[in-house]
Amino acid sequence: MGYFERYLSIWVGLCILGGILLGKLMGSSISALSEMNIANVNIPVASLVWLMIFPMMVQIDFSSIKDVGRNPKGLVLTLLINWLVKPFTMAFFAWIFFDKLFSAFLTPALASEYIAGAILLGAAPCTAMVFVWSYLTKGDPEYTLVQVAINDLVLLIAFIPIVKFLLGVTQISIPYDTLISSVVIFIVIPLLAGLMCNRLLIKNFGLEWFKSVFLVKLKPISILALLSTLVLLFAFQGEKIIESPFNILLIAIPLTIQTYFIFFVAWGIGRKLKLPHKILSPGAMIGASNFFELAVAVAITLFGLNSGAALVTVVGVLIEVPVMLSLVKLANKWRY
Repeated sequence: MGYFERYLSIWVGLCILGGILLGKLMGSSISALSEMNIANVNIPVASLVWLMIFPMMVQIDFSSIKDVGRNPKGLVLTLLINWLVKPFTMAFFAWIFFDKLFSAFLTPALASEYIAGAILLGAAPCTAMVFVWSYLTKGDPEYTLVQVAINDLVLLIAFIPIVKFLLGVTQISIPYDTLISSVVIFIVIPLLAGLMCNRLLIKNFGLEWFKSVFLVKLKPISILALLSTLVLLFAFQGEKIIESPFNILLIAIPLTIQTYFIFFVAWGIGRKLKLPHKILSPGAMIGASNFFELAVAVAITLFGLNSGAALVTVVGVLIEVPVMLSLVKLANKWRY
């Protein structure tokens, strides 16, 4: 492991502090970047996420995708965790903390909004960022692609009923333009670009050069894009974090517990199923992380931009990268 990767946690901490400081210094002027959206998908953040994903996409061997069905246990685990476990444990943790343990600090109305925001996060499993976590844990890129594709298909059908059931409301409109835009920007475009790049480079320079030279030089781009994303996300929310740090902390506690809980549950079941590490690792990461673009968009649509529900989904974005990087480190430590 190189010097830069070895101290990645330090760089992450510095980027978080730098982002908060940048947001505080720039004040409202940072909103120019935060408002560069297409269907609620922020373009600067999307560009950086794209750079994170591309190194994963470019090494996918598309001819081997047809063999994924020979190991269906990993797909079953993904569906089980994401749709039968995760939404309900998130609702449970949110209820315990916001409605019970933190009742002295939150009004009942605010606690209800926080619970709603947590439910929206829990019902939206990760799509784009899981390619980064899979890449960092040496996951199977072909299998990861299939896992994400299946989750996206289920998301179209299951998201609304689960959210309606857990929120106890009957009128929910999902911003399908956000969902479709996110899938196109974060999956379709980098997938096609990776396919074209893979074929052209191997054809012109050979497989050995592609693996030993190109992929090696490409890896730092992914990590630099990850750190840049952290700076940008924390800069967008810098003032809000400084203005209400205690509420941010209250929100972060159950979200963090939920993330680790889902990862450990998925990991334990996967080990019992004797899944290979390269399949189990991204499978556990999909459940632990969230499709935050969708959750933020729905929270704003249902409850408003300045609502507690919207704040919870934003805090979910802020804690996800540091927490998921700790799980990446754990998954690599537990490699078998």
